[in-house]
Amino acid sequence: MSPEKMVHMANQIAIFFRSQPDADPAQRVAAHLCDYWEPRMRAQLVDYVREGGEGLDETVRKAARLI
Repeated sequence: MSPEKMVHMANQIAIFFRSQPDADPAQRVAAHLCDYWEPRMRAQLVDYVREGGEGLDETVRKAARLI
């Protein structure tokens, strides 16, 4: 998947989970990614964060460290 599309999708997930009360958004994002993204998509995200994670929401960066 293109990095731009991945960043867009991941940021949308983070926005959604930040709106949920009484939950750590990074943990919820990590759980969502583990449940719904295939392993190679998660690996791409983790690698992208390791390379700087340009454009990613901070919640996504934190979530990637939990995966």
